[in-house]
This record gives sequence, C-alpha cells and structure tokens, in this order.
Amino acid sequence: MLLEIRHVTEYHYAGPVRESVMELWMQPQKGGSQRLVSFELDIDPPARLFSYADSFGNAVYHFDVPQPHTALRIEARSAVETNPRLDIPHSLDQGEWDRLRSGFVQTECFDFLRAHGYAVETPALHAFVEQKGLADLRRLDPLTAVRRLNEALYQAFDYSPGVTEADSPIDHALETHEGVCQDFSHIMLAICRSWGIPARYVSGYLFTDRSGGDRSDPDATHAWVEVFLPSLRWVGFDPTNNMLAGERHVSVALGRDYGDVPPSRGVYKGDEDSQLVVGVSVRRARAAASEPEFMRLEAPAFNAGRRRRAGMQPVHRYQEQSSVHQQQQQQQQQ
Repeated sequence: MLLEIRHVTEYHYAGPVRESVMELWMQPQKGGSQRLVSFELDIDPPARLFSYADSFGNAVYHFDVPQPHTALRIEARSAVETNPRLDIPHSLDQGEWDRLRSGFVQTECFDFLRAHGYAVETPALHAFVEQKGLADLRRLDPLTAVRRLNEALYQAFDYSPGVTEADSPIDHALETHEGVCQDFSHIMLAICRSWGIPARYVSGYLFTDRSGGDRSDPDATHAWVEVFLPSLRWVGFDPTNNMLAGERHVSVALGRDYGDVPPSRGVYKGDEDSQLVVGVSVRRARAAASEPEFMRLEAPAFNAGRRRRAGMQPVHRYQEQSSVHQQQQQQQQQ
C-alpha cells in the first residue's frame, strides 16, 4: 500500500518571539514492513536543518530561528510503501515466559522492561488490573495474554479526543475511562512491563478505516505498542482499535513512552502567549493526487493571560528513487 502523509504544525504567538530551537521526530522509519519513498520538511520562517539518530535509532531533525517571528509553520510530507504484516501464530507455548526471563532478553530489551515517564505503575493502575481480572491473563502464554490485554483495553475505554493531552498521566484516563491512543498505549506499556514483557511506544500514523470499525481520529497522529517475544521478535498491538499493527500503520519513531518521541519539542525566548494548530492527512497515493490542496489552518485567537507550550518544523528533502487535531507538542518558554 502506497500512502501519502501530510502533517502541518503551526505555532502562533501573540507577539514577536525569537531564538526558537526545535527538535522533530517526523520522518517515517525506513525498515521493517515499510519503505520510505520520499520525505520533505518545510519550515517558515526558513531555517538551516541538521539531523542525528537518537539512542533508539530514530531520525531527529533540529533547527533554530534566531530572528524575531510571530508564527512558525512546519510541514512534513511523506510517501511510504507499507506491506502486510507477516502471519503470526494464534498462540505460543508456555516456555515463552522462560525465554522472556533469559539473560539475552533482559540485556537487549533493558530500556523497554522498566517503568518510565508516563508508562508507570500507579495505585489506580493496580486497581484497574484487579477490577478487570487482568492478572489472570498471565496464566496464558505471552502472545495470547497480550492479545487479550489489547482487547480488554479496547473494551474498557472510550475514545474521546480532548479529554486528555498527550502528556497526561495515565491516572486521568483510568479515572474517566476515556482517552486517546497515547493514554491506551501508556497503560498497555505499564502492564506489559510489569509482566516481564518488553514493550515500546510507537508513534506514527494510521490510514483510518471508519467503515471497518476504527475509532482513531483520521486526521491525527497515532500511537500503539510493540512487544518483544523471543520467538517472534517485535509484534505491534493497537489497543485503540483492538488490532495488530499492520499494513495501514506507518511507524515514525520508537521509544519508552511519548516523552521520548514527541513530533516536536523545543524552546523559545519571549513572554508572549502561544497557540498550537495541527493538521494531518493520510491518504492512498492515488487518492491524494486527485484531492484538492491540503487544508488551510485557521490562526487561533489569543485569550489574555493564557499560555500554552508549543513546538515547530524545518526544511529538508530525502528522496529514494486531512481536519485539525490538537495534539500536544512540547515547546517551553525560556
């Protein structure tokens, strides 16, 4: 499946700010079941772009805008060819639990076995696990246990954009039984790791099929979980939609939780209030070519005394040969 993705982020400021310094996690992965065909990043005001690979192998772009500016616009355009996931068995033998306790797994997956950031065990999580009888799943083989956990989270929570933010503690979703993909992924990460199953956070996009039952916002970024099973390696689970990650999922970055891989993060100098507007579009390449130009994002109005953290985007090209979603992208004032 060939997909075209456009991801626009705009930061609007009530007055001039300066010295915006940003990092971006927006380039789709090149390996696994997907091939990166093309990738472009445009920044306005223009800025010189640099890149590096972070400790998890993700492509990170960074730039700064030293001159005064009242808005910052970042547009990422990608073309990605995805392939159907390999078939996995319905279950594994109980010996998989022993293999998970091996020295190899404990060493190679160290970062993804420990509580971190938003994916932590809390009293509210322990109460949720007990209430839903999730501890009993450990009597099953690891693959079946994670499948059942994925389904249990899907059934336990309503998908409700705006109830939480990307950096909300998991207790918010656990108390209200509502949230979005980041919340469900963080809860699943914390439970899997407590069982001794390595689990990592995946940020990316989903080519949404509402007619097929997908709950995800079709005009937003997406997040899901990958667990490591020695017999199968990394297997993706999407608790938002109760499915295995497959051909419609586009992976951008991998980390321990959202805090490792936000789409953008940075700082700026100034006391002005800031507002964030985000637009995402994921379409089949053929369909995207026949659609009108990508949406125009309306500049937000400012409320006196209100301040919001923000983030931004750059100009770069890599070549091998959409509605507004208010996601949290972190930019702090300095």
